[in-house]
Amino acid sequence: MSQSLKKNLKMRHVFSIATGAMVSSGIFILPGIAFGLTGPSLFLSYGIAGLIALIGVLSIIELATAMPKAGGDYFYIGRTFGPLIGNITGTLSWFALSLKTAFAIFGLSEIFFLLTGWNPGLLALGLTLFFVILNITGVEGAAGLEVVLVFILLAIMAVFIVAGAPRVQVSRFKPFFENGFNGMLSTAAFVFVSFGGLLKVATIAEEVKNPQRDIQQGALLSIVVVTLLYMGIVGITTGLLSGVEFSSSLNPVADAAAGFSGRAGWIVLSAAAAIAFITTALAGIMSASRYPLALARDGLLPGFISRVGRKSGTPYVSILLTGVLVILSLQLNLDFLVKTASAVFMLTYILANIAVIILRESRLENYKPLFKSPLYPVPQIIAILVFLFLLADMGWQSFAIALGFMALSLLVYALYGRKRATHDFALVHLLKRIVDSRWQDEGLDKELLGIVENRDRMPPLGDSDILKKMTVFDLDSDLSNLDDLWRRSAEDLSKILKLESGTVESALADRENDISTALTHFTAIPHIVLDGELHQFGIVCYRSKAGISFSERAAKVHAVFVCCGTGDVRDLHLEVLAAIARFVTQEEYEYKWMGADSTGELKKWLKIGLRE
Repeated sequence: MSQSLKKNLKMRHVFSIATGAMVSSGIFILPGIAFGLTGPSLFLSYGIAGLIALIGVLSIIELATAMPKAGGDYFYIGRTFGPLIGNITGTLSWFALSLKTAFAIFGLSEIFFLLTGWNPGLLALGLTLFFVILNITGVEGAAGLEVVLVFILLAIMAVFIVAGAPRVQVSRFKPFFENGFNGMLSTAAFVFVSFGGLLKVATIAEEVKNPQRDIQQGALLSIVVVTLLYMGIVGITTGLLSGVEFSSSLNPVADAAAGFSGRAGWIVLSAAAAIAFITTALAGIMSASRYPLALARDGLLPGFISRVGRKSGTPYVSILLTGVLVILSLQLNLDFLVKTASAVFMLTYILANIAVIILRESRLENYKPLFKSPLYPVPQIIAILVFLFLLADMGWQSFAIALGFMALSLLVYALYGRKRATHDFALVHLLKRIVDSRWQDEGLDKELLGIVENRDRMPPLGDSDILKKMTVFDLDSDLSNLDDLWRRSAEDLSKILKLESGTVESALADRENDISTALTHFTAIPHIVLDGELHQFGIVCYRSKAGISFSERAAKVHAVFVCCGTGDVRDLHLEVLAAIARFVTQEEYEYKWMGADSTGELKKWLKIGLRE
């Protein structure tokens, strides 16, 4: 059973992680490269890229509040399009965020090289190891440091804008469109990588205490602040440096500050650049590492990758793997890093906006986002078309690079994940609704229900006749197949319900034939809703020390919670499922379940656990 991550993050952490991930190479290195593509109109390119990111992030926020799970865009795209597309998205996003992190570490090592003369390659390696260790020790400490550094950075940037504005030379903005209007639009696509940090909001959503408020407010505030900051800083820098100085500089903002405040200004802005790169590297490794964690949870990567430290609450194996990927990425050139990351981010935004449309139109009962993108589906359609245009405008090379990474992820899926991925997805539900509205499947809806209830913390199941009538049994070692289990369950349920055992047995068997009810390798929760208004509901629980085979992935299930009720008590049914879902995530649940001396002890513990 995969371990949950600790919910330690608040709105200030969400804002700081997103902002810190964006304000780094995107403003301290990239402008020098991008200025040669469009000239003085560069600040408009940043403004357009920010506006597009704002439209796109509405869908990201909706999905992240509906499914606040580690892996962010991988998780909700996988639950929309299926494990194949999810695997591709997760792998691509992992690569892209790792590339962006490598970009930041490269910039940081260059600054240290200018200040100390130390070997930048060795510096980059040492810095990567430092950030990996810091992330492994605990997310709260890393996020707390991120908050402090981001607010120091924003203060320095604000001072630069205020102090530099009176010294701007308007003549430096002529000719405004050096490479035409299309050059300015193409540059907007090029600098879009600067807004890739917004995706990190989704990847850490599982660790946010209040997703409804904190994800929405943190992400929206971050994109607005960062867009205005980018436009202001690039505009001021354009007015302070000549075109040649701007386009040839690896740290144009610090060079612009030196022009009106001397060596002290250059040092302060270089320090700000260093802080920005630190915030991006911290947030980058933190966010990127959640992708292999989520892939491993779904069986698309080996299970040991999803291990979480008991004390730290961090996915240490996944963080280590991400560190290795960042180190490998440091061997690539800057142009490759930027184009690849931008192309992947755009593909992810396109899929996220399509995902919102599919999830809404599939009408899944338990798709309940805490934030809904306004004016649906207009922003989604606009975002899809704009991102497709920008992606095409970047040229075939960027798309070819992304296709190369897609091919690699397909290879991993074909060799390892294809036979292990079993989760349901929304596209099937949409097609079913189109083909036959009567054809329904509870797989994804059940998973969404679990996520929603974990997110919203449904009130605990209090004292009721349900708990008093609940029975717990130890199964004989020879009861190891599902047919015998359904027969036994139907007999036990018929003793507490006014229902025919044959009807219950058939419904349980049919339910399992549709989709496995094994929640994990250890636990199964078969649950059925029967027609009628008899106000009937019951639970029987079984412990099998020998184990029962539910599926290839759940060959030895030891805990089975069978729930059966009629349609008029659906709310009670959901409440009981929520209580069981909370119970089976308790610390040392599996150990206690197998170690209990008797069914009486099990029943007592279970009643207490379901009430809490």
